[in-house]
This record gives sequence, structure tokens and C-alpha cells, in this order.
Amino acid sequence: MSELDPLRVKLKEHLLAHAVKTGDFVLKSGRKSSWFIDGKQTVCTPQGIQLIAEIILGEVNGIDAFGGLTMGADPVAYGVAAIAADRGQEIRSFSVRKESKDHGVEGRIAGALRKGDRVAITEDVVTRGVSPLEAAEAVRAFGAEPVMIISVVDRGGTCEQLAKEAGISFHTLLTAPDLGFEYEGP
Repeated sequence: MSELDPLRVKLKEHLLAHAVKTGDFVLKSGRKSSWFIDGKQTVCTPQGIQLIAEIILGEVNGIDAFGGLTMGADPVAYGVAAIAADRGQEIRSFSVRKESKDHGVEGRIAGALRKGDRVAITEDVVTRGVSPLEAAEAVRAFGAEPVMIISVVDRGGTCEQLAKEAGISFHTLLTAPDLGFEYEGP
């Protein structure tokens, strides 16, 4: 584990205080775990989203829009876009619905995504990496280009390889080991 910069240390402290729980849990995949992270307890707070946006906006360039599979991506995408606007940066946000609708922008996409956009797929917490890759497929089908996946926390350690296989770069703000836990794996 490498040394964390000061913003990541603050984000880690926020997550450990508000989002990380230990005990016996059954994950969405059906697997058992001794820890769980409810990322929304950080990404849906003013302090949490400010830290997240500060880190992301300091490291990511050339992105037209942020978004991903609803619900995990929504607060990150909307918060980053809003804070970017306060800095004079034009970054739009969108959501990928779980199922297609016949109204709104188009199919599974809701929000301000445009054809040809360079997109960062966001997620609060990734374990296996299935959700951001599903969102990337929907973005490609829409006609935009997913160029990176950004997670607040990578708890599984497998998303980076899956993203690479899909031709998308992967960035995470913190990992399970950064929070004091082992990766959950596939």
C-alpha cells in the first residue's frame, strides 16, 4: 500500500467513520464478507462529495461527461459536474437506467450525454466491476466513448483488468487495502 495524499487521507477517514461497517454480510453477489461499505454515506454528503470531486477534478482531463449505472454513479456524477461548474469547467452528467425507456433522451440514457462525448464512467464502490462495464456498453450503444472508469472505492481488485480488456482505463480513489481490508476478489 502506497502513501496516500492528504485529500485521500481525509476521504479514507470519512469513509471509515461513516460508510464502512464490519460484521457478517451477504453481498449483492451472494458471497459472504466480514466488511461492507455503503458508499452513499460518503458520496451523498457535502464533505464527502467535495473531497471526491477535488481528487477527480485534479487528476482527470478531457472528459465531456460523467455518469454510470444508476444508483451507484448518480451522486458522484452529479456532484463532480456541479463542483466542476463552480470552477468554470463544462462537464455534464447522466445516468444509465437499468432498463430502457421509450421517453427522455434515448433508451437507457437519462441526462445530458451527447453523441461523441468522451465519458468517465463513475461508481461509488466496485467489487467485481460488472456495473461500470454494463454502463460503458450502454454509453457505447448511445454513441459516446467511455474512456475511463473511476470508482471511489475498489473493494474487489478485479475491475481494472476487466476495464483493460474492454479498452477502458481504470482509476480508483481508494482501494480495500487502503481502508485496511483485503480485496474481495472475483
